Amino acid sequence: MKALFQKEHANSITRRRETVFLLLAGIFLGSLVMLNILGISKFIDLSFSLGSVEVPFVLAVGVLPYPITFLCTDFISELYGKKRANLVVFVGLLLNLWLLLVMWLGGALPPVPTQEMLSEGQSFNGEIFYKVKNLTFSATFASMIAYLSAQFIDVHIFHYLKNKTKGKHLWIRNNGSTMISQLVDSSAVILITYLYSKDALPLSEDQDTFSQLLQLIFSGYIFKFSMAFLDTLPFIFGTRFLRKYLDFQEE
Repeated sequence: MKALFQKEHANSITRRRETVFLLLAGIFLGSLVMLNILGISKFIDLSFSLGSVEVPFVLAVGVLPYPITFLCTDFISELYGKKRANLVVFVGLLLNLWLLLVMWLGGALPPVPTQEMLSEGQSFNGEIFYKVKNLTFSATFASMIAYLSAQFIDVHIFHYLKNKTKGKHLWIRNNGSTMISQLVDSSAVILITYLYSKDALPLSEDQDTFSQLLQLIFSGYIFKFSMAFLDTLPFIFGTRFLRKYLDFQEE
């Protein structure tokens, strides 16, 4: 009887672990696809003044769901280990490629607008699709490289800090890994987008291009890292709760 109870308990714990993993991976992958579709379709101007100093703060709308992806991979890294975290990151890459394939296929199937229609801004069947397609290709191409670099760096640094602190001080590895990985991501996505499609960024010809790129990188990085800092307590308490709920032992 005791053996049967233990077996049922073990099965229940296994189901819980897989359900939570599926939920975290689903939020991660769903947010990833959403941010690539939204991408640079709109830039949000949150510039503000500090006394007489005007502080530029402009964000791509696709950045909004991005911080949750790092929180999800931190949860997966902490609870399920580095291999599963890297697996989710790799699946995210496949989803990016799938998104590009569907967008390309949709654009290649008839009716296909002429180059004159696209360049002159004429109205035609699928006009909205082609606008979204062009922006999605620009955003996804840049984000794929930035995403792979940043996410793998995040997972690696997270586990490096976890080993160095002997499993203690969650806040150090949560913020430390994100601080570096988000800088890589913010820099790469803006610079690659600029090189791939300059018109996709809200750059003014009246201002220095380099300083405007730095402003966009700075805005994205500050937003992402601020969100990562704010999720420190949810991460700590969430990890404690999930360890008990999923019957993971403290390392």
